[in-house]
Amino acid sequence: MKRVVYMGTPHYAREILKALLDDKDIVVPLVITQPDRPVGRKRLLKMSEVKVLAEDRGLEIAQPESLKEDWIYRRVVEAKPDYIIVAAFGQLVPKRILDIAPSINLHASLLPKYRGASPVQEAILNGDKFTGVTAMLMDEGLDSGDILAYRFFKIPDDIRLPELMSKLTDLASVLTIETVKRFDKISPTPQTRAISTHCKKIKRENGVVDFRDASELYRKYRAFYSWPDISLRGGLKLKEVELIDTDSKNRDGEILEIRGDSILVGCGRGVIEILKLQPKSKRVMSAKAYCIGRGIRVGDNLL
Repeated sequence: MKRVVYMGTPHYAREILKALLDDKDIVVPLVITQPDRPVGRKRLLKMSEVKVLAEDRGLEIAQPESLKEDWIYRRVVEAKPDYIIVAAFGQLVPKRILDIAPSINLHASLLPKYRGASPVQEAILNGDKFTGVTAMLMDEGLDSGDILAYRFFKIPDDIRLPELMSKLTDLASVLTIETVKRFDKISPTPQTRAISTHCKKIKRENGVVDFRDASELYRKYRAFYSWPDISLRGGLKLKEVELIDTDSKNRDGEILEIRGDSILVGCGRGVIEILKLQPKSKRVMSAKAYCIGRGIRVGDNLL
């Protein structure tokens, strides 16, 4: 039996933990996840998805504010891990913990591309043809350790963030088990620093768009789908969008056609179809209903 101390927080990490727990050759004596956080207007404490699964399986759980605290170091040592597995945990792991056992991170990009907090969004925003998951031997840097294994696939042209994240999660779950079981036969490969790139945490303001380029707007729609969504500067959210044309020249934001319940909107380059809109602090509605309610017609500007 391989003993694994597991560190993770969101759904991506939950599914990897589930794969470990479902394998008969692996035991997880300790799960480390982020502390419960207040959410919503009522600021009610919410458990991480990893904690929910760990509690359901009756696992030992630790929730340190910082991995630098002495007590969490002692807990990891006492768990006697053969490996430490980390997936979207949310904190850098200090060297003295990394030195306890081989520490493997499952990062949702093809490293050294997109080190950091938002690799899946970056792959969509940049129009990458391929993405995947990297199993990496952790060091003290940010996603800079030696490569153990890759799994990759072609990105569908119309895939949105939740669906792409789901594919990567499934891939990471399989890759985790394969890496643990083949670890002794793997020769780690150093990353090429000269071609490394970094990405930052997504902020709400990243979702603000204009109508200069239809392809760019559509990539942002796919990358920021579900959060933070894309919106115009006045707060109007574009909730369902399709890419119609990438080359035609139009007046930014001009309504070219009302088609059923949707509208075609011109961009400086290209055309998009908007099916649903959401005014600030109001419910989602069809794009046509939004226009009728505000007396907006073909030839008018949505900006």
